[in-house]
Amino acid sequence: MAHVERLTVYPVKALDGMDCESASIRPGGTLAHDREFALFDDAGEVVNGKRTARVHDLETAFDPTDGTLTVEHADGREAFALRDEAGRERATDWLGAFFDVDLTVERDGSLGYVDRREMGPSVIGTATLETVAGWFDDVTVDGLRRRLRANVEVGGVPAFWEDRFVGTDAPAFEAGGVRIEGVTPCGRCVVPQRDPDTGEETPEFRTRFIERRAETFPEWADRDAFDHFYTLMLIARVPEVDRGETLAVGDPVEVVE
Repeated sequence: MAHVERLTVYPVKALDGMDCESASIRPGGTLAHDREFALFDDAGEVVNGKRTARVHDLETAFDPTDGTLTVEHADGREAFALRDEAGRERATDWLGAFFDVDLTVERDGSLGYVDRREMGPSVIGTATLETVAGWFDDVTVDGLRRRLRANVEVGGVPAFWEDRFVGTDAPAFEAGGVRIEGVTPCGRCVVPQRDPDTGEETPEFRTRFIERRAETFPEWADRDAFDHFYTLMLIARVPEVDRGETLAVGDPVEVVE
């Protein structure tokens, strides 16, 4: 049976994810704690994995109860209380020195610093991860999961199931009674090409990905809704009426019109 297999949020944009048993939908339509914090340089640009591979040199964890970010790095361990002004200032100083950038740590608790601020959670199927990981010799399913950074993972569905929710006459789906509507396929950047632990690029990742994606593009998807084949994952939205509701691991998933 189709169901929510995994829920993951990324409390600090560009840093490690946090798996959740449940997650509420914020007023802005995103999952609670997702991209709650982000690093901005003095020009207002985000410091993220697209910009620097140094993000792979950090291992981070986040405590949602008190907003503490723990950072493991080559020289030791740091902890910052990000919901506290003094804690954010300490994080600003330390992370700025680490990335060699004048930056600030900012917070947005109502929407988060998602790339597409008018949209909501990202969705992918477990079978999609398994299939795509099989295209590469040294890419594991969990490694690919960390490369792609989806919020909602759906089990019990075929590979590329999520592709059906964009384009002309596309349906929606419900997870635990929460309606989720597809908006756009997710065009990928350089980040999925890198090993999430080492930051090293997988040789010919993009070329092989595009070739195999074209070969396996599902018949149920609307090709006109895809600009190119370097896409994977669905960017979705939650209607306002369902914001404030909660998604949970194990929730049944049903396709609806």
